[in-house]
Amino acid sequence: MTPFRSHTGTAVPLRRRDVDTDQIIPARFCTNPARTGFAGGLFADWRAEPGFVLNDPRHRAATVLVAGESFGTGSSREAAVWALLDYGFRVVVAPSYGDIFRANSLMNGLVTVTAPAPVVDRLQRLSEAGHAEVTVDLERRELRAPGIVHRFPFDADWRDRLLNGLDPIAATLRHEAEIAAYERARRPTPRTTEPRMTHAAL
Repeated sequence: MTPFRSHTGTAVPLRRRDVDTDQIIPARFCTNPARTGFAGGLFADWRAEPGFVLNDPRHRAATVLVAGESFGTGSSREAAVWALLDYGFRVVVAPSYGDIFRANSLMNGLVTVTAPAPVVDRLQRLSEAGHAEVTVDLERRELRAPGIVHRFPFDADWRDRLLNGLDPIAATLRHEAEIAAYERARRPTPRTTEPRMTHAAL
């Protein structure tokens, strides 16, 4: 996984709340067993509408998605995260997320920043006005945009993994020596012998 320390990119405003994973990528696009090739399915039903925000040429190079409350609810499909990454998004900013979606995002290196609704609204207004450059600094836990500096909460363990580019397996392997030492030192659990039933006991 690529380390994430700080990212600066343009933002796109998705003024919709309760966006579930089936809306992020409809089920018909989830037949690919690989983790790539999902960009075409991202918001596919909405992108069929000419006025959808991702169809606006001003937002086609966006790498920061600014969405409404409860983003990524619904089913646990990991392809929703893969589609966002394939499209080019590195960060999502929203007031709240579906728990499974957020866990899938962090495991795949998509940074999910939680910001209050007023901050999200200001970011969306900036983006709509054409002043959309946003910096997400994970080292400082800080989101910056013109006129905005927001300190966001972030789980310390996940922050460490993202800063160092470690998925859960790689994070565990950092403790390989300690695990091996523990395995060498621990004593096998003694086996207990069950008493045999005899005909006399029956």
